Amino acid sequence: MKNEREPLLGHAADGGSNGSGLDVAEHQRLLARPDLRSSPENMIVDPSNDTDSLVSKEDPTYGSSSGEPYEPSMHRTLEHPTTNLDTMIHLLKGNIGTGILAMPDAFKHAGLYVGLFGTLFMGAVCTHCMHMLVNCSHELCRRLQVPSLSFADVCQRAFESGPIGLRRYSKLATNLINMFLVITQLGFCCVYFVFVAANLREVIAHYFFDLHTRIYLLLLLIPMVLLNLVKNLKYLTPISLIAALLTVTGLSCTFYYMLQDLPNTHTVKPYSSWAQLPLYFGTAIYAFEGIGMVLPLENNMKTPEDFGGWSGVLNTGMVIVACLYTAVGFFGYLKYGDSVKGSITLNLPGDEFIAQLVRIMMALAIFFSYSLQFFVPMSILNPHIRRRLHTEQSRLIGEYLARVSLVVFTFILAAMIPNLGAVISLVGAVSSSTLALIFPPLIEIVTFWPDKLGRHYWVLWKDIAIMVFGILGFIFGTYTSVAQILNPDLV
Repeated sequence: MKNEREPLLGHAADGGSNGSGLDVAEHQRLLARPDLRSSPENMIVDPSNDTDSLVSKEDPTYGSSSGEPYEPSMHRTLEHPTTNLDTMIHLLKGNIGTGILAMPDAFKHAGLYVGLFGTLFMGAVCTHCMHMLVNCSHELCRRLQVPSLSFADVCQRAFESGPIGLRRYSKLATNLINMFLVITQLGFCCVYFVFVAANLREVIAHYFFDLHTRIYLLLLLIPMVLLNLVKNLKYLTPISLIAALLTVTGLSCTFYYMLQDLPNTHTVKPYSSWAQLPLYFGTAIYAFEGIGMVLPLENNMKTPEDFGGWSGVLNTGMVIVACLYTAVGFFGYLKYGDSVKGSITLNLPGDEFIAQLVRIMMALAIFFSYSLQFFVPMSILNPHIRRRLHTEQSRLIGEYLARVSLVVFTFILAAMIPNLGAVISLVGAVSSSTLALIFPPLIEIVTFWPDKLGRHYWVLWKDIAIMVFGILGFIFGTYTSVAQILNPDLV
């Protein structure tokens, strides 16, 4: 009698049956992950969707072993897989947002040359952590014989199969991942609120009259609520494409202004004080925090083997991102010096129509992008809401109330802290450092413990060093950001 826990796909030659009446093709179709390309923005969301990657423990393929190595990518059935170019575009789009416009402000807190080499170093570390997460996902997929895993799933499965003393904390680790994802994305939403309001204020003050930033935040509240009542991102895809076009155009015009009449490098400080470095760390790690989208991108590729490697999609995309961040930070700080603001668009000449148009374009692009960031916390929180309500009508009302409440919550936070640079630094220090620098090395240690951590445990020491770097950035970055929020003249 055939063992019911034997791997399904290893016995296609035995009559094409899995022992339950389903042929291989049909069973493989049932295990297939839902296509993520119904909207381009779905590439960076839905971190809590268990059906996206996990096979239930009752499934015959769960935890089974086979004579042949299980290759996860060979068992993914995608209706519309992404090409390498598609993945590259999504990777660039997911990493380039308000953070790139704040890089000159980050260089102000670090100094010209510390910012230059520090940003390249930060990009290399963050990219390495992304590779860690992908490698751990592959290892756990082979052990469990499942096609793919999400960020939170990787953390949970790593702890479940890791050291015995840590297995009881698997749910806690997963909940922490989801909690920091929610905090990070809501923090992004707060930054978007402040960014749009600050740029609108600059334009209207130039042509008409000046009002406080909080007035513009209040005027934005109703449109923001209405925009985020749309539950299906598919309907927002045209708006998202317009936002991407506006972002590219706005960045191009910003470079045009930055590169004109550049002063000598001696006009700005080469390095800053130790007290200001945590603010640089928070802003820089905020800009590089794209780790939440790495696994969905790799999972949905037509040729996932091209994602990693020295010349793979991930390295190529992150080199472009790091170079863009470094260029904007370097030339923006060199151009405007210590007078640079939380967003480089606020430093563009106020008496030129093109500069005002850039502010409007970037404000519109970020306004339309708010719903994409907002979709992530809703995808995590909505299952908890639905479990507590019993009728479909009450679930629908509960979801809409949650949407309105979260938008109002981000509005209140933005109104309390209208200092754009401090908000960005705080979000980066609290959440981005945790997701990008602390959890990936921890997951790698737990996944490969104890006999796959390299000779003399060099992988362990490397991961501990990255975690210490992230924890120090978390502590000092949070402290300095909060201090600057409470007393803007402190640094």
